[in-house]
Amino acid sequence: METAWIQIFILTFAECVAPAGKTVCQEQQFELQFLNKRDCEYALEQLTAMKDEAEHVIVNHQKSGCAPSAVESNAFASLESINAAYEDTAGWRVPGASETQRSVANKNHSERLDALKSCEETAGAAPCRIGDIIVEDATKDGVEVWKSD
Repeated sequence: METAWIQIFILTFAECVAPAGKTVCQEQQFELQFLNKRDCEYALEQLTAMKDEAEHVIVNHQKSGCAPSAVESNAFASLESINAAYEDTAGWRVPGASETQRSVANKNHSERLDALKSCEETAGAAPCRIGDIIVEDATKDGVEVWKSD
């Protein structure tokens, strides 16, 4: 692994925000980095549309935009070398994969999943698996369940 300078695009977004009921706003500015100009411009378009709809926000279009720049970053000789370097990183996604693949970071999960019987085979006795989901024993404090409304 070596370091190299890579081109990025910096999205600068300037806005003036007034708290509800106030007539004076406070200017603020933030920056985001993107690897390509198209993504930067799309994010700018979405941010501008969202902020323009807000009642107490004024977007400064003259100070907002995408500008090319560069950052120093790790450079890898091959796809295999970057996968080897980050295989144990939680949430790592293999670059260039045609479909979502489990990364090696999920290796322990995969191994445990393979070792478990299905919940149908164990008559629901945990630990067991349902598809790619591992069902654990509930603790005495109960289980927290999240659902989308």
